[in-house]
Amino acid sequence: MLSLKEVVISILLIIGTFFIFSGALGILRFPDVYTRIHAASKSSTLGVAGVLIAAFLFFIFEEQIISGKLLLGIIFILLTAPVGGHMISRAAYNSNVPLWKNTFKDEIEEHEAKGEKSPLNR
Repeated sequence: MLSLKEVVISILLIIGTFFIFSGALGILRFPDVYTRIHAASKSSTLGVAGVLIAAFLFFIFEEQIISGKLLLGIIFILLTAPVGGHMISRAAYNSNVPLWKNTFKDEIEEHEAKGEKSPLNR
């Protein structure tokens, strides 16, 4: 019989795997650099965090070990992956990588046309 601990760990592993798989699918299917970076950074953050949280709970419940390395890994991924994705997309934009042809709004260009500093450029 499965215990509640095993069910929670399994659900976290399944959720993490789903996000990692959907991110890989998004990288293959999305049309331009910006949407691919979004898929890669958001889904990998949630996916890896889900798997690491499941591993952390497994070690607590099964081995009675609190792993500081897993906690640091979770915090590091949650803080750095979105920032890294944002910085890569800003570098792509500043390098004039074209937007997808069906992109309907470019907020940075709108603010620059008005002579304002873009709120996305701070």
